[in-house]
Amino acid sequence: MAAQNNQEVDALVEKITGLHAAIAKLPSLSPSPDVDALFTELVTACVPPSPVDVTKLGPEAQEMREGLIRLCSEAEGKLEAHYSDMLAAFDKPLDHLGMFPYYNNYINLSKLEYELLARYVPGGIAPARVAFIGSGPLPFSSFVLAARHLPDTMFDNYDLCGAANDRASKLFRADTDVGARMSFHTADVADLAGELAKYDVVFLAALVGMAAEDKAKVIAHLGAHMADGAALVVRSAHGARGFLYPIVDPQDIGRGGFEVLAVCHPDDDVVNSVIIAQKSKDVHADGLGSGRGAGGQYARGTVPVVSPPCRFGEMVADVTQNHKRDEFANAEVAF
Repeated sequence: MAAQNNQEVDALVEKITGLHAAIAKLPSLSPSPDVDALFTELVTACVPPSPVDVTKLGPEAQEMREGLIRLCSEAEGKLEAHYSDMLAAFDKPLDHLGMFPYYNNYINLSKLEYELLARYVPGGIAPARVAFIGSGPLPFSSFVLAARHLPDTMFDNYDLCGAANDRASKLFRADTDVGARMSFHTADVADLAGELAKYDVVFLAALVGMAAEDKAKVIAHLGAHMADGAALVVRSAHGARGFLYPIVDPQDIGRGGFEVLAVCHPDDDVVNSVIIAQKSKDVHADGLGSGRGAGGQYARGTVPVVSPPCRFGEMVADVTQNHKRDEFANAEVAF
């Protein structure tokens, strides 16, 4: 079985390496038939369950993966800007969001995140104010959460790029409900401090902090400034999907001052994994503490790996035992 897995992993890495080379040669990553075809082939190769652990690849493959994630990020930004401009031309842009080819993925991802929050945050959630870090020119996640799941919540969307925020705000100009609850701020998360304490839930987009050490720094910064008991939703990746998005180590979240409540690896068209955590009450402003979130069970590697709530019951695994985690991933495929 191990030899079979190795062959499967080698074949996958070879295929992804070839796609990376082809994408890197493209004159532009703006939407076009060539760009769309290559990224569709890439996603198709990465989404099925795979035995690959991208964190254990050799240095050459690791460098290729990091370059590929940067290319994916750039292409995703250009795709979203293109559709944001297209939608802004309508009198009521929010009536036409289905034009975006991956809109359903955002509907399903936001539903999953809301259900995980409702299920695993003690006492449930009814947030007055939410922050979304890395909202981009098409803030679908905030929109879906506001329109379908959190009808009384105010949303503060943060992005490094002023042009992305300008595009995003145009989409909501004609809406008196969701539009009135959305605000957009151009800022680096590292420059946010006291304002982070006013949020009941903070969402961290998958592409904020693309290198593992950058992501860990962002999480530690949030841990130092978020309110005790506030929830953190972190988007990660699992298996071959780690060629598309950064993988977040739950232990980095624990070290950042949070208690990890649930880790969910979907096996459907929702590409991102979701990690739900809560700011530990015994973590001090420097992000250090003595509870489970900082130095106890979760920092040692035992976190609850759960199935999507809408499908079947909770499963708990020690994430240090890869074979168990793979069994769970394979089990999910059958449902």
